[in-house]
Amino acid sequence: MSIPHATRPTTAVPAWAVGDVTVRRIDEILLPPATGPWLLPDATPAVVAEQDWLRPHFADDQGVLHLHSHTFAFTVGGLRVLVDTGIGNGKERANPAWHNLDTDYLERLASAGFPPESVDLVILTHLHADHVGWNTREANGEWVPTFPNARYVTSRTEREFWAGYDMEEARRQMFLDSVIPVEEAGLLDLVDVPSGGAAIAPNVRLVPTPGHTPGHVAVELTSRGRTALITGDCIHHPVQLAHPSIGACVDIDPEQSEASRRTLLGSLADTDALILGTHFAPPTAGRIVSHQGTYRLSPVPADTH
Repeated sequence: MSIPHATRPTTAVPAWAVGDVTVRRIDEILLPPATGPWLLPDATPAVVAEQDWLRPHFADDQGVLHLHSHTFAFTVGGLRVLVDTGIGNGKERANPAWHNLDTDYLERLASAGFPPESVDLVILTHLHADHVGWNTREANGEWVPTFPNARYVTSRTEREFWAGYDMEEARRQMFLDSVIPVEEAGLLDLVDVPSGGAAIAPNVRLVPTPGHTPGHVAVELTSRGRTALITGDCIHHPVQLAHPSIGACVDIDPEQSEASRRTLLGSLADTDALILGTHFAPPTAGRIVSHQGTYRLSPVPADTH
């Protein structure tokens, strides 16, 4: 499917308080309307229309899904942390919505208080092109780490899976420009993530959510009795709260992806935990509440400054 170029988002820096920690959303692009039917083909307009609560933020009146590309940044335990790195600029990508972007993402990141050289930890929920793109930037004709002082972290299972995968050319190119330069610089750390999760920084834990990819993780943040969870691609869109069986066309193991999604939703439903969707359109964050036998999202507006 041909997906036209996305558009630049607005300039404000939305943020949410999680105890003493402020989580900032760093916007990259608004994804084009064709993304939804391609990515979540079972989320048809009729299915979307059944959920009034999706409108107007997460879908329009015609049942077209709103999807977004952004990352999250916060400071915890003295560490400046970035979760996922988006699509990146100037990358050759098969998806035209991601191809050869020219966004002001790094300026947004710096204006939020996270200039690249200040970042201590980059967490990669998984190794897909729209989550690793700003791992690197071009300098003197070469791809070099964007965050030269950071420890980049991903699941060992994730990296080892792709190491043994027979990659098509587009994916091979993505690894060449966005993953391997970080490895060659000695900055990529592989973490074993057991079923109970793995603590990788003060109050930050990787939660295994396999299926979309074999080593996919969500990111849990806690502070002063408050909890937030960054979904990665375990959940792409809030419609999956109402229909956890709806998966992405690019899920490696659709059944496992659904099982991970159901487990995660069940653990968070009707609690004070804040869920931050990696592709959720603004308002992006909310709490999961039981609704008609499954769930819906109760949005939590961001502070914008």
